[in-house]
Amino acid sequence: MSDFEKELEAMSTQTEGEPEVSLPSIEEQREIAQKLKQLEAEGKLTPEILEQYFGKFSEKNAAPLH
Repeated sequence: MSDFEKELEAMSTQTEGEPEVSLPSIEEQREIAQKLKQLEAEGKLTPEILEQYFGKFSEKNAAPLH
């Protein structure tokens, strides 16, 4: 087994037991993007607001998948 395959296997075992979070629909994604662009234009886009939208997709162990 190559090092790459070992790393993939290790990553998959780290995420076992974590519930899978479904992605928003395309329409919901468009609405989110529009809202974030509006907040950015108004200068009101903060890390806290980004966390509200994207925090649920952040892994707790923070292992990069790429």
